[in-house]
Amino acid sequence: MKIYNSLFAFFLLISNLIIAQTNPIEDWANLKKYEAENKTVKPMKNATVLMGDSITEFWKPTSPDFFKKYPLLDRGISGQTTSQMLLRFEQDVIQLKPSTVVILAGINDIAENTGPITLEEIFANIKNMVEKAKENKIKVVLCSVLPANNFYWNTKILPADKVIMLNKMINEYAIKNKITYVDYYSKMVDDKKGLQKIYGEDGVHPNAEGYKIMETLLLKALPF
Repeated sequence: MKIYNSLFAFFLLISNLIIAQTNPIEDWANLKKYEAENKTVKPMKNATVLMGDSITEFWKPTSPDFFKKYPLLDRGISGQTTSQMLLRFEQDVIQLKPSTVVILAGINDIAENTGPITLEEIFANIKNMVEKAKENKIKVVLCSVLPANNFYWNTKILPADKVIMLNKMINEYAIKNKITYVDYYSKMVDDKKGLQKIYGEDGVHPNAEGYKIMETLLLKALPF
């Protein structure tokens, strides 16, 4: 099962990167991915949208019972950066009228999936999503980026210290603005500033055990 989950994550990530590279103009932010599903969403008490990248997208197929038990809507798209998420935030979050949005984003920016970007620019995109949510009276939960000290799809980048710096920026912003912050990083990091193998074999994506840790921490921040 661990091998299957890793292969599933790898091939889904690669397929999404290929789509993004071969079809960059028509739907760069992949607005079509959840377009049909969004039209079928019914009002739910304490509905919560999970906005993110592959780490969020793989959550539901890896832990289906978590999503059956709680009013959660998974709106993760593999390979996406904060610039892409910001473009689809209106469609995939605001128009669904949730009570809460959980934002877990930034690792693919550090990997330069859509080109070079500074930490300040990544952080600005995250803040813009927060502001859009607040304008629409949606509670925000900000999450730390998960630890990673290498990218198997972009080995020239050393992400560990950038992850730490981005998390510091997000955490300080959350404290200053009284926004709930969920710290996945501290519970999942190893002594080399990477993701503990027991929580994710490829060094970036959580496995079932990793998602269990995340679920326990996230539930403390949600009104269920």
